Amino acid sequence: RSTINCCHANGHNRLLDRRQGHCKDRQAAGLFMTFATLLALFGFAFATSITPGPNNMMLFASGVNFGFRRTIPHMFGIGAGFFTLLLGVGFGLGALLKSFPVLDLAFKVASGAYMLWIGWKIGNTHTMGEAKTGARPLTFLEAAAFQWINPKAWAMAVTAMATYTNPAAFYSSVLLVGAVFAIVNVPSVSTWAGFGSVLREWLSVPPRLKWFNITMAILLVASLWPMLK
Repeated sequence: RSTINCCHANGHNRLLDRRQGHCKDRQAAGLFMTFATLLALFGFAFATSITPGPNNMMLFASGVNFGFRRTIPHMFGIGAGFFTLLLGVGFGLGALLKSFPVLDLAFKVASGAYMLWIGWKIGNTHTMGEAKTGARPLTFLEAAAFQWINPKAWAMAVTAMATYTNPAAFYSSVLLVGAVFAIVNVPSVSTWAGFGSVLREWLSVPPRLKWFNITMAILLVASLWPMLK
């Protein structure tokens, strides 16, 4: 009888081990993010997308100078460009960049130079007439490409991938992080273009517009500070 009980116990233990193994496999394959983590990711995506930074300073200025409708390609370019940046960082591009200090330095120099140029263009637009004839808003492709040299976008992407991806289902969780930002990013940044377009009438007075654009240019250049520290 003791032999029978022992065999029964061993069989029961093997069954429990098999069930536990199935549960672990199912968790690794399917449940790559809990609901609480998903809510936290949405909150992180919203907070980082809507707070001030190079993208939102540029959209605010574009909304004032060109209006909301002409700024729409810029907004969607930000969303598309940041989505591709997220995937690039998630699949190893960020680690590769950090492993080559020369590339990292070249990235910072290119980022700084381009943002200084953008700031100079914004700061030298002093009338609505200039915005209508001489200057133009960023195109979809220009805004998308800018994300790859945007220091805040890189910081957001690295933090999101380090915090919200699951090693047990890495590729699926990387795609999910990208999808959440794709949902949240464009509506969030569009509010800045909307605020700018609301102020168009008040800022149609040339001296007001001049100092507004100079202020936006200074804030845009100041956003380089975290990258230079």
